[in-house]
Parts: sequence; C-alpha cells; structure tokens
Amino acid sequence: MISDTSALFSPYQLGKLTLKNRIVMSPMTREMSPGGMPGDDVASYYARRANSIGLIITEGVGIPDPAAVDHPDVPAMYGDALPRWRNVVDAVHAEGGLIFPQLWHQGVLRNLDRAAAPDIEGLRPSGLWGTPGVTTYDATYLEAMSRPTAPMSESQIADVIAAFATSARDAIDTGFDGIAIHGAHGYLIDTFFWAETNRRTDRYGGDIRARARFGAEVVAAIRAEIGPDATIMFRFSNHKQQDFKACIAATPDELGIVLGALTDAGVDLFDASARRFNMPGFAGSDLPLAGWARKLTGKPCMAVGGIGLNNNLVQSFIGTGETLAENNLPEVSRRIAEGEFDMAGVGRALLNDPDWARRAANGDDFLTFDRDCMARLT
Repeated sequence: MISDTSALFSPYQLGKLTLKNRIVMSPMTREMSPGGMPGDDVASYYARRANSIGLIITEGVGIPDPAAVDHPDVPAMYGDALPRWRNVVDAVHAEGGLIFPQLWHQGVLRNLDRAAAPDIEGLRPSGLWGTPGVTTYDATYLEAMSRPTAPMSESQIADVIAAFATSARDAIDTGFDGIAIHGAHGYLIDTFFWAETNRRTDRYGGDIRARARFGAEVVAAIRAEIGPDATIMFRFSNHKQQDFKACIAATPDELGIVLGALTDAGVDLFDASARRFNMPGFAGSDLPLAGWARKLTGKPCMAVGGIGLNNNLVQSFIGTGETLAENNLPEVSRRIAEGEFDMAGVGRALLNDPDWARRAANGDDFLTFDRDCMARLT
C-alpha cells in the first residue's frame, strides 16, 4: 500500500486565505449552546482542533428566520449570540486557525417535537416533505412529517434569502474568515433543488435550472453583503435524509447545471457531501462527487465521508457494525495529488480525538473510536 500522505499535509491557497494543510473540520451538529448562545466550552472545543488542521467549519448555525432551526440549543448567528461567537473566533485565531460558520435552514426537516416554537411550521418549497425511501427516521416521525403544509410564499422566500445574507454579513463582521452554506441532505436549499419536493410553477420551480434559482439567489445575496474577497463555501449532496437513494442530479450534466448556477452566483469552494469520500458519484465512472464538482466547475472542492474511519456517519449513529479507525489517508492524499479534489473534510475522527490530525501527520496510531464522542463537547 502506498503510504505517502504528503499532499494531504501540503499548504493550500484559498483566495486570500492560506490553509496550513488540506484537512478541514467538517460541520457536525452539537446542540450544546443553550438558548442558541455558544459558551466558553464551544470556544475551547474548536480551539483544541484549530492548531493542527487547515480550516474549521462550525456546526450548522441558525439564521434569523423563526423557522430556521428546531432545537433551542442549536447556536444562532445573530443578535446576542454574536459577541459569544467573537470569543470562539478569537480562540481559534489564537491557535493559528481559520474558521467559517455553516449557515443553516432546516426547512422541511424542522422537527416540531424538538422545537422551541412548536407552533411554527418548517418551510417547504411546495409543502411536501418528500416521499420516504431508504431512511433512518421511524414510522411515527414519518407519519407526522409527511402531512402536507402550505408552500412557501414568494415573500417568505425573499425573507429567508435576506436572513441568510444578514447572518453572513454579521459573521464576517464578527471576525469569521469566510462563510459556509448548508445546501445538502434534504434541508431547505436542497429541497428546492430536488424535483420530489419542488413542484412549484413559478420561477423557483420547473426544470433543474429553475430549481437551482433559490440556492443561487441565496449565494448572490450573501456575496452582495460580504463583498468580492470573502470566501463562500457551499455544501451539496445527492442523497437526502428523506431517502439515501434520492438525487438532485441523475447525470453529470444535470449536476453541472446546479453547480454552474451556484458558481456564477459567487461560490468559491464546494463541499461535496457523500456517505464515503471515494464512492463513485455516477454510474460508469470511479470519480467521486467531489471530483465531479471540481471537473464541472473548475472550483476547489472538498471530499467528505468516512475519512479516517471504516464506515459512514449513519452507521455510527445507528450502531450498524463497529466504527473503527482506518488509515485511508494515503488514498485521500493520492486523490488530492492527482487533482481529483483539493481538501479532505474530517468529522467523526476529529470529534473522537482533537489531536487526530497531528497523529496522522506523525504516522502515529489512531485512538480507538468511542461512539459516545458524538454526544459530548470536548
């Protein structure tokens, strides 16, 4: 087996930002900011990982829309939470790190049973949750969520776009180094892309080009607020939490239409979320989703999914088999060296061990994976 990981630990110039290596902390929901306010423990959590990796993407953060997130302990990116985020940013910068917040609107996946305001319905492009397929949700949840609701009005669409832009501007003013946008996994932006949940007949619905309009307008509004130089990262996926076999694009050409619209709107970097970093994006090719994004757009791309571990995120959550440390870094590094993608998004391995990247760089053994790490902040 080729053991060279030099490309993974090489620096990378991302616009005006210099990343010390290609390892990025992937966004992972924590729900450990009471009342939406990140505390000193959140600052410490990110700072402990900042000095050995290239970039941190925070957990998803709520934008100033009342239906953006459900759980009251999801951190907010507005109002009184902003000074708290300044402490987080300062702690990361003190360790020589870079940090982006991931702006998040849950949309159809907002769970009223967990919500601080259960009377506020989740927002849906066409009032549809999506036909359940291969999913981890139980029958009781699916029955409750499958009930149709009112489609989003054009004024609600405009308000959400403005909320994304406001949060982005506030984040940059707070000291963040760039902006990440969650446009994947069946959340709001992704459900505009997906034909199953977007059956609108106005300018936001129709063919795949029209279904990309909402996401592109979110990006364009953010770009207008933060200026031409700040980096915008966009997370996309083909699979959904509603159905792991669903997709927004059945072919590379269709994916190119979506990603092209986002690129034209101002995306600098794509975060291609797949269950495994090396899983082929489309039949007939070994190229993974991140590789397709780079090929189609020419933009830098990050691969994510099982880096440093033997299985995917869902398998860890539901306990399907044992999650084990796995040194798949030589393959990751090879793909970076060959220009397939540019960065490696690491999630659970960094949750399990803040020093994971340093161990990887030194060739040390990885720690045994502790599944409880996903339920604590250390």
